[in-house]
Amino acid sequence: MKTVSSKIKWVFAVGQLGWSILSGIIANLLVNFYLPDSTGNGVITFVTSATFLGLTVIGLITACGRLVDAVTDPWIAGMSDNCSSPLGKRIPFMRYSALPFALVTVLIFCCPVRGESPVNIIWLAVTLILFYVFMTAYCTPYNALIPVLGRSQKDRMDISTYISLTYIVGTGIAFGGKMIWEGVYAATGWDYYLCARLVLAAMAVLALVCMLLPAFMINEKDYDDSKPVKENAFKSLTRTFANRQFRVFVLSDIIYWVGITIFNTGFIYYVEVLLELNNYMILFIFMTFVTFVCYIFVNMLSRKHGKKKLLVWGFGLFAFAFLVSSFAGKVSFIPNQIYGFIICVLVGVPLSILGIIPQAIVADIAESDYISSGENRDAMFYAARTFAFKLGQSIAMIIFTSLAVVGQYTEAGPGGETLIRNNGTGYRISLVIAMVLCLIAMAVIIRYDEKSVMGIIEEGHKRQEAEKA
Repeated sequence: MKTVSSKIKWVFAVGQLGWSILSGIIANLLVNFYLPDSTGNGVITFVTSATFLGLTVIGLITACGRLVDAVTDPWIAGMSDNCSSPLGKRIPFMRYSALPFALVTVLIFCCPVRGESPVNIIWLAVTLILFYVFMTAYCTPYNALIPVLGRSQKDRMDISTYISLTYIVGTGIAFGGKMIWEGVYAATGWDYYLCARLVLAAMAVLALVCMLLPAFMINEKDYDDSKPVKENAFKSLTRTFANRQFRVFVLSDIIYWVGITIFNTGFIYYVEVLLELNNYMILFIFMTFVTFVCYIFVNMLSRKHGKKKLLVWGFGLFAFAFLVSSFAGKVSFIPNQIYGFIICVLVGVPLSILGIIPQAIVADIAESDYISSGENRDAMFYAARTFAFKLGQSIAMIIFTSLAVVGQYTEAGPGGETLIRNNGTGYRISLVIAMVLCLIAMAVIIRYDEKSVMGIIEEGHKRQEAEKA
């Protein structure tokens, strides 16, 4: 088997750039598009903000989507682990799912009725569920290539670092979508939502190209000769969750994704409503810069102190950052602009830790399980993590959209029209919830036995060396 080169590592990372643009569009722009914090100047609402049992329409739709994911995630992972294509187990899925993944992302924002309508609710439900299905079809096989390409701990950490870099760049590109389409709207005077859809379509095309590059430039067979796992998908899933260390990790990961997605979804609201600033993109770029700088140190520190210790610190730092964020606009002796930059530093540091370490931990657990059982279920491990990511994202959407209407009020516009405004109460509550969740995630991950996992891997490598000799 070949040793992965730096070029292939970066080619692989470009795929993450692609899918993180699409994921970022949904995580950062979906709620703002359908439930804007204010109306007027071309901005309208497409679905009702009314709640049922405390849940908004978007919250209910994402909750239903998880029922579909409960079936599709292990099903696709099982098909990938069982795949006997000449192209490999993962590449065929990446090639065939990239286009529909990009296309359905744009369609989510192309609701057919201009204004609030049940038709838009149905449209959103169908397209959002399809989005998560195609996301699984690409991301689960893609992530399963991490332990295949990263056979050594150095290669594994390098790959985790590279894809973390491209992930945050992709998220940043998506995050800038609103600023770009508002700029196009201001410059052209075209319809506000036409500008939004054109910008999102351009981003989706860029994402598609990025996702296809590793699918066509990486020869999977050069790096993996493992046999297909001829096993029922749900039986394989059961065996995957039989791994205690994995159960501990996934539980902490779900809790973390709820907390960080609340923050990501609410970032624009926190800046524009709580801090009363209109430069959220400048703050996001600064936060990204802080994260980039810290990546170098995270890579080095993980080799010296281990991954678990850094993860514990990451959760604790996130909790502190969210606590500070909840007081945004209330600290009179610190100007709001400065306070915004302080929040970005506090979030950027743990973001670099959580961007790199979890992927490497899943690869470690998957390899140790392979050594112990003799069955390669890499895709199933990453399917479970993908499900955790989407479950966390969905729970966050339910929480945030339900809280976003707390503190909402109406006022008359200059033409007598009714405008929606928000005093930010719900946004502050969401940050406190995110803080508590990160503290819980920290308490859970402490139970992860990193020494046991790494011990199995070391014994497996020694055995392989002895067999070669």
